[in-house]
Amino acid sequence: MPEKFTYAEVGVDREVRAQSKKALALLRRTYKFSRHGKIVKLPYGNIFPIGRDSYLDLQIEGVGTKVLVAQLANKYDTIGIDAVALAANDVIRSGAKPIAISDNIHAHMSDPHLVKEWMKGIMKGAEEAQCIVPSGEIGDVAEVIRGLVEGKGFDMVVACLGELSRKEIIFGDNLKLGDVVIGLRSSGIHSNGITLARKVLFKHWGGKFDPFDVPDGFKRELIHEVLEPMRLYVKPITKLADKVKIKAAVHITGDAYLKFDRLMAFNKNIGFEFNHFNPQPIFKLIQSTARQIGRIISDEEMFKTFNMGWGFATIVDNSTKDEAIDILQTKGAEAEQIGKVTDSEKIVIKLREKKILLSK
Repeated sequence: MPEKFTYAEVGVDREVRAQSKKALALLRRTYKFSRHGKIVKLPYGNIFPIGRDSYLDLQIEGVGTKVLVAQLANKYDTIGIDAVALAANDVIRSGAKPIAISDNIHAHMSDPHLVKEWMKGIMKGAEEAQCIVPSGEIGDVAEVIRGLVEGKGFDMVVACLGELSRKEIIFGDNLKLGDVVIGLRSSGIHSNGITLARKVLFKHWGGKFDPFDVPDGFKRELIHEVLEPMRLYVKPITKLADKVKIKAAVHITGDAYLKFDRLMAFNKNIGFEFNHFNPQPIFKLIQSTARQIGRIISDEEMFKTFNMGWGFATIVDNSTKDEAIDILQTKGAEAEQIGKVTDSEKIVIKLREKKILLSK
């Protein structure tokens, strides 16, 4: 009988990560150094004041093992888009507008061609996020970074700084029964769950396909399907925030739909029900290929690991649902209602007449 295949089994253990993150509480001791007032705690991070009515949101993210996919494809001009999107999409959750990013790349060696390709992606991401890149760092650390291809190993991290006023803060703490969850379409797998996907899909890591195979139903090579860069949601969310009250915003990345439990911690007696999914073919391929190589990735594991077609979500009052969707669509986002706030105190996925209860 095929064995279950989970994110933990490929090296990303959610329980261990949760235990490790408890150490972050030590950093609260630094809050006393905030020069302009109290740190504001939000569901997905903190913002800090820099004046009477001005706040900054600082987020930092790494691309993770998607850099290995770039090396396998020998294509490096899009990975910077992922790096910017990971950080900038995190910033807009608070209501902040990105104003600057800074990159930190550790490389086996800073080959001039590679650096130029990396910068192409970072530039494209910054343009889409509408912010400047005033600083960055590339370090040659051959003894630390090996990589898939000799001399081309690297790790890419981007920090994004956003600004907002008090009235623009999305607190995420006033959700009620019947509020609507609006999903913004992803571009595919984005940059999360890559470790699990790689080990199912590509022969190089024990999977089924050669990187440049074109599976049935696909129009391009599989490696390029996985390498498709993460979508940036800065423009549509910024526009929406100017017109409609956003009660909460979620970047559907690591832990996928489990991320909504952070909102449950900020709101008593609520839960979420998601009932509208149309995943891109890549997600179906991951699950079906796992079976073919003797593994099973459960539906629950898919929704705990992958975005399943929706890369970002906003929660609005039901009375503003239609207006919100119209605004998002006018800014180029594919937006639809994907769920609602319930009183279940659970995260429930409705899929093909089946109920899936998500739990850590």
